[in-house]
Amino acid sequence: QVQLVESGGGLVRPGESLRLSCAASGTIFSINTMRWYRQAPGKEREFVAIVTSDGTTNYLDSVKGRFTISRGSATNTVYLQMNSLKPEVTAVYYCNAVIKRWVSDYATNHWGQGTQVTVTS
Repeated sequence: QVQLVESGGGLVRPGESLRLSCAASGTIFSINTMRWYRQAPGKEREFVAIVTSDGTTNYLDSVKGRFTISRGSATNTVYLQMNSLKPEVTAVYYCNAVIKRWVSDYATNHWGQGTQVTVTS
């Protein structure tokens, strides 16, 4: 069983920062890509950022320059540093990871439960 647990969400004012964390635990042989998605009320879930196993990153255009995704030194963790926050980024943020549970396993998608980020004045 694999679990992804997000933390770090909260209520902040425009211009402030938050750092989201996601820790994967359980039976894990390797983690390939780790991503952050978000879902705002009434909208579909959308991609925010990705980091691959070799450290390559990519971002949703609207967050480039303000958000930074990184893998932790314990490679089963991923962070999303969010700076200069705007009200339009208010959403539930979800962690996603592509994981092999053992050497012969197929790589499968796993999701966390989400953490709420609210930006309001």
